[in-house]
Amino acid sequence: MADLTTEFLGIKSPNPFWLASAPPTDKEYNVRRAFEAGWGGVVWKTLGSEGPPVVNVNGPRYGAIWGADRRLLGLNNIELITDRPLEVNLEEITRVKKDYPDRAIIVSLMVPCEEQAWKDILPKVAATGADGIELNFGCPHGMAERGMGSAVGQVPEYIEMVTRWCKENYDKPVIVKLTPNITDVRYPARAAKAGGADAVSLINTINSIVSVDLDNMAPQPTIGGKGTHGGYCGPAVKPIALNMVAEIARDPETHGLPISAIGGITTWRDAAEFMAMGAGNVQVCTAAMTYGFRIVQEMISGLSQWMDEKGYSSTSDFIGTAVPNVTDWQYLDLNYITKAKIDQDLCISCGRCFAACEDTSHQAIAMSEDRVFTVKDEECVACNLCVNVCPVEGCITMEEMAAGTVDPRTGETVSDDYANWTTHPNNPGACAAE
Repeated sequence: MADLTTEFLGIKSPNPFWLASAPPTDKEYNVRRAFEAGWGGVVWKTLGSEGPPVVNVNGPRYGAIWGADRRLLGLNNIELITDRPLEVNLEEITRVKKDYPDRAIIVSLMVPCEEQAWKDILPKVAATGADGIELNFGCPHGMAERGMGSAVGQVPEYIEMVTRWCKENYDKPVIVKLTPNITDVRYPARAAKAGGADAVSLINTINSIVSVDLDNMAPQPTIGGKGTHGGYCGPAVKPIALNMVAEIARDPETHGLPISAIGGITTWRDAAEFMAMGAGNVQVCTAAMTYGFRIVQEMISGLSQWMDEKGYSSTSDFIGTAVPNVTDWQYLDLNYITKAKIDQDLCISCGRCFAACEDTSHQAIAMSEDRVFTVKDEECVACNLCVNVCPVEGCITMEEMAAGTVDPRTGETVSDDYANWTTHPNNPGACAAE
């Protein structure tokens, strides 16, 4: 059996599945239930400094985007950091860590961007015995307007400065949580590394308004007739998160910087993809909020079975293995050619492929009078649209043309010669190369 035991920044946990800092990790009761369900670790919901209390809204805190089957695809959240007293949280963290020494407990923190504020809270967190801290530089709503959260995460100089304060005043791992609400995530990651961060975690939620109530003419969720932007999470953000993780993993300036991946992770496969893209572990929120804590058992069994099938004995065997295959567009092989192929035994003659290709693509699918659909190889550019709109899995596939065969679309022989691509006229980098 594959061993899912994970060591991240020297912190051991029985598996790589952690709960992200969010409502599910807001108090002792939840965290104990999570550990009993099998989660390997938690990032405690973000704590703030002592002072004016944080006050959350008492109306709806979440908005949602659903698929046609009412499956939750995206969640919009306007909840702030914990509104429970700091001392209560610290006492609970201490108790839980004592009772679950084999589980990872990271404490998420967000205080004003002042050195003394960090110096005040760090010793209190250290006294709990928690395994490390996560600096919340990502929250896009409520706290950002107060100069915290993503307001810090969008300024690399602030990230480096605060990270350095924490490294100077705290002797356990410091993880910097990055905001996706930025043009290029590599710059804040570089700043975190320059400040001494032990790792980065990403992504935090994306600024969003998910819907508008057309009767009240206000964004949803609506509080007393008004709405605001919130943080978007859930399966819909996974592609954005996966790309940002990849950008950091393959950036020469942050190469080797440990990554804790967050963003739409719902299944073991999602987790495996992030880990193959360089993440040392994953953090989950929306899936737990949708299906409950027991979902981790499906993640554990699924990942373990897949690793057994692939011959991986530990997660370290495949972490980062996909990173070398992420490249810039200009380095893609234009000699690689595929054509669509329709399996007539699986086809249900719905016509989606024909409509999509005929109206919006390259008119490469023909429809006979008795609704038999076939691919016109001479017109097919292998865009893959037909595969994506087909409702039957495996009905349409893309078949690679071997080197030496004739491309019916161009009449040219498919070549395996890639040597001259750097000066190829279709290469956007060719002019610069010349």
